[in-house]
Amino acid sequence: MPTVHLLDYVAGNVRSLVNAINKVGYDVDWIKSPEDLKNAEKLILPGVGHFGHCLSQLSEGGYLEPIKQHIESGKPFMGICVGLQALFQGSEEDPDVSGLGLIHKRMQKFDDSTKSVPHIGWNSAMDTSINSPGAQSFYGLSPSSKYYYVHSYAALYTPGVLENDGWSVATATYGGEEFIGAIAKGNIFATQFHPEKSGQAGLRTIHAFLNGDKLQPLTSDNLGSAKKKDGLTRRVIACLDVRTNDTGDLVVTKGDQYDVREKDGVSSGGQVRNLGKPVEMAKKYYEQGADEVTFLNITSFRNCPLVDTPMLEILRRASETVFVPLTIGGGIKDTVDPDGTRISALDVATMYFKSGADKVSIGSDAVIAAEQYYEAGQKLSGKTAIEAISGAYGNQAVVVSVDPKRIYVDSPGDTKHHTIKTKHPNSAGQSFCWYQCTIKGGREARDLDVCQLAKAVEAMGAGEILLNCIDKDGSNGGFDLELINDVKSAIKIPVIASSGAGNPKHFEEVFERTSTDAALGAGMFHRCEYTVSEVKDYLNSKGFLVRQFEADP
Repeated sequence: MPTVHLLDYVAGNVRSLVNAINKVGYDVDWIKSPEDLKNAEKLILPGVGHFGHCLSQLSEGGYLEPIKQHIESGKPFMGICVGLQALFQGSEEDPDVSGLGLIHKRMQKFDDSTKSVPHIGWNSAMDTSINSPGAQSFYGLSPSSKYYYVHSYAALYTPGVLENDGWSVATATYGGEEFIGAIAKGNIFATQFHPEKSGQAGLRTIHAFLNGDKLQPLTSDNLGSAKKKDGLTRRVIACLDVRTNDTGDLVVTKGDQYDVREKDGVSSGGQVRNLGKPVEMAKKYYEQGADEVTFLNITSFRNCPLVDTPMLEILRRASETVFVPLTIGGGIKDTVDPDGTRISALDVATMYFKSGADKVSIGSDAVIAAEQYYEAGQKLSGKTAIEAISGAYGNQAVVVSVDPKRIYVDSPGDTKHHTIKTKHPNSAGQSFCWYQCTIKGGREARDLDVCQLAKAVEAMGAGEILLNCIDKDGSNGGFDLELINDVKSAIKIPVIASSGAGNPKHFEEVFERTSTDAALGAGMFHRCEYTVSEVKDYLNSKGFLVRQFEADP
């Protein structure tokens, strides 16, 4: 196969990028030293996380000047995410660190007064020349497609400035702020979005860059509905609880309030509920249009060395056919292998990222870290898994999974915790409640409420909250809307609504009546009661903007 050179400087999940490059018919050679850049014809610079950290890594490794020379020589160059940001003068994220300076503009943080930050999800990349006579798209970008973004800082768009300097520009809009989603000029192409995580639309842009297909005609179909489809879509996420069953096989399961064994006890013998194989089901949901796939490891797998953990193989195999973000939860903590080797939470996360994960989800350990945060007078220790991982890979790489349950009281004065007045009193007539955090799959309650936890982990650097609800889990009765609104009002980072989805109308309700950033389904998909595409079709019919799956050509 023809070859493209890839420069990895702790850029997060590069396995998915390699898989995407292979998918479109190219092989990858790795840049391992600055000298290797002299032999590179096509160069891709991926990146996630902190601008200053990434640019400092490149500078300390001696890569910045060779990258400039590669670009100045006219050889094809593609930057992804921070790889795009590196082309600019600098960023508010770290004002003391300079970029390559090829574009005289600085990155700015999104305004979080009216929206969640980071900006996470599927958004547009609209060519600013779309309404010009004879307009052409660059590198396969389509105004009717959606692309996956995950970032807190962006190059805000000023009409005409970059175009007058010869740049082709595609933009997206988030919460009223228009920013640069992709740019191109001469041999340079860069995207703020992650094409390797943008399904077929993203694969198309990678293929166009590698083949040198810079300009392509815009069709009347694309032009006709483009502006109507601009903006961030509603994310629908498929979640797979993965564990070993009683015969030692890895299966996707689902329980009622975390009990995953069959109830009849006769024909099933109380076996672990087996709903399918993780990799095959992940591929199925991708092809149905899932915007993300989440794997939650609900058994420890600690009877083997970490490098042999079955979830690593699941991620490797899933990332070969699933080109949307993959999240992995379970076991992301400081640990000790059977041979006595101590492995940090950061090292565990790194193994998952290298195997295909885009985000890691932390559960029980986040609760313990939050308790310690308050015991220390709301001071960060710098030693938590959340701080370590977000410091290396960016806060968008860390999800905190929360398992709260309702505790009813007669009045707010009966507890020190934050309460709400609920529209759903309990059987005793109590109309006030607070949400108690739990650990160990809901089996152990802690003296911490959900808003305390959310605020603490946001301070530590978490980028997203996966908000479960023990009371709703397995109920098929809809999401806990009061819980979601309560947490959303307490923090700035995005929230994923989870637990209780039983039909498409529940997704409509959660998007209509809360400001949640995404909604997750599990059992209703696993039992084939509804497909992801049916949920999206329903949301579309109700006027919600959703991403439509694009099949392979």
